[in-house]
Amino acid sequence: MKLPDVITSPQSKRIRAAVKLLRRNHRKQTGQFLVEGPQAVREALDRHGELGLEARTAVLDWVGENGAVVELFITEEAAERHPEFVDAAKEHRIRWNFVTEEVLTELSTTVNSQGVVAVCAQLDVELTSVIGKDTQLIVVLSQVRDPGNAGTIIRLADAAGADAVVLTSSSVDVYNDKTVRSTAGSLFHIPVVTGVGLAEVTELARARGLQVLAADANPDAHDLHHPWDSGLDLSARTAWVFGNEAWGMRSSELELCDASVSVPIYGRAESLNLATAASVCIYESARNQRM
Repeated sequence: MKLPDVITSPQSKRIRAAVKLLRRNHRKQTGQFLVEGPQAVREALDRHGELGLEARTAVLDWVGENGAVVELFITEEAAERHPEFVDAAKEHRIRWNFVTEEVLTELSTTVNSQGVVAVCAQLDVELTSVIGKDTQLIVVLSQVRDPGNAGTIIRLADAAGADAVVLTSSSVDVYNDKTVRSTAGSLFHIPVVTGVGLAEVTELARARGLQVLAADANPDAHDLHHPWDSGLDLSARTAWVFGNEAWGMRSSELELCDASVSVPIYGRAESLNLATAASVCIYESARNQRM
């Protein structure tokens, strides 16, 4: 098989089209986003294979399958280190091209490019598809604005075996390049819902039998390490709600939840980073649900 030519110009039509995906409005318009780095691209290709998408042609600009890989850009050096990427692209008939380091830098937002970038179809799913009678644990981000925090929480929710992550309409764009990078590939493992209101999420969760817990250090909050003392059951099916990094949960948001839970501070630190607090809460539920 003849290898494709190497794209050497950042002004290439396909490169210019991919670069536009660094902008939120273009991601929304096309339903696509960029995935950078070997780990994340590997997870994207694995998901593509799981979807059974072998019949795609080399002229498609849109793939109507959540998470499918639309196009792959890779340097020759990276292809030597990761020949499985090119093999997967050929097997699944994904459009791919060698590019120079200079060209890949145009698609990369990191200081040092890792040699491979994929264009993928967005992964959004409907809220009703992730909250059902068998749902044990979901994670809800309400007005979480920092992409690094959002991506890290998606990754830890995946690690803890949560059923889904929900980002409300006021939260960061999950397809922001920093958010995607912070998930370290977990974005392709766990269902993610975006663009819904907190009231809609809590109402459906409660209707499907989940308790709704807000992570918040207010005077009425349950102590996460002594839940039974105040009648809180962390082994129950749960939707955890985490608020904004700066102001936490507003009173209107707390009213939508069944109870508040605080992480005890035993030392002199004033508070915990959002992602750190979320990891403690989510894993505490995961541990209790498995006992």
